[in-house]
Amino acid sequence: MSKTTVTPAERPAAATPATSAISAVPAQPGPREASLDTDISTSDDKRDQPAGDDCAVIAGAGPVTRPGERPTVRLRDDAGPEEPPRYAPEWLQLRESADAAARAMDLLDPLRIRLANLPGRPGGLVVHDLGCGTGSMGRWLAPRLDGPQHWILHDRDPYLLHFAAVASPRAAADGSRVTVETRRADVARLTPDALAGASLVTASALLDVLTREEIDALAAACAGAGCPALLTLSVAGRVDFGEADPMDEEIASAFNDHQRRGGLLGPDAVTAACEAFADRGATVKVNPSAWRLGPEQAALTAQWLRGWVGAAVEQRPELASRADEYLTRRLAACSAGELRVDVHHSDLLALARPTGGA
Repeated sequence: MSKTTVTPAERPAAATPATSAISAVPAQPGPREASLDTDISTSDDKRDQPAGDDCAVIAGAGPVTRPGERPTVRLRDDAGPEEPPRYAPEWLQLRESADAAARAMDLLDPLRIRLANLPGRPGGLVVHDLGCGTGSMGRWLAPRLDGPQHWILHDRDPYLLHFAAVASPRAAADGSRVTVETRRADVARLTPDALAGASLVTASALLDVLTREEIDALAAACAGAGCPALLTLSVAGRVDFGEADPMDEEIASAFNDHQRRGGLLGPDAVTAACEAFADRGATVKVNPSAWRLGPEQAALTAQWLRGWVGAAVEQRPELASRADEYLTRRLAACSAGELRVDVHHSDLLALARPTGGA
């Protein structure tokens, strides 16, 4: 496990791969602009090419066809160093605004109440963000919580950790300082010791790529640390189009089966997580957090469609010819601004019993 720390005072507003001023961040190619108002650029090796209208799916949006790649992200050490990163920053940036709009705001008040009742710490809140990607959860949540915060960002991809550190928020809701630390680590091997001193555990789009054993380990770690967990945007297994197509349910069923490959829980993850946390004495709340995609989100919708249909065909190759026609129809409607779709997710808040007499 490697560990770096970045504070707002040390972080420039923008960094380039050639001139990065953040010595504490792993020496990886970084985005040319760290500002949220600019596009994310990848390194010159173009290991994760953005997909145009006629290109393959951006890595992370769905299965890709390069030899030897596994069908879904796995935050595990056993993948070996030869496995390329599975989430391209372009995909994570493309979905960030839809993620932010979808997250369940109703879970924030009970979370704030629990955090306010935790034992006071001189440095403020300590938040562990698991599988942080480019840091979108921190950018969404840190400005919605009061008080000083120290975020510990976990991911196995040093390139994404670099971006997450550079683009992290600088201030809490009340103007208090927010600092960041990055850890290149394996979330599937999380232990209570790893969360010692944690005030909160967060994750986004993570539960559905875990196994039941890994979710049990996550619940046990949170219970052992006595800290709440806010786990957002888990795939719910349901998609609703504004105008139905006869193939919608068939594609959805194949996609859901694809999500369960290799022992992963996919759309069953939230139910498993509720059981795992409740079994350890936590109070669990679940709220819907659907993407609601229309003409304004056409780029995201097109990439999501390619990934959704592509995963379905990878699971059931016999669908290929009909699925290609289906995708062509749906993409044409998307390009014409006529497509609307709700992609259902769930947000889960688990309030573990506090430790230390709180």
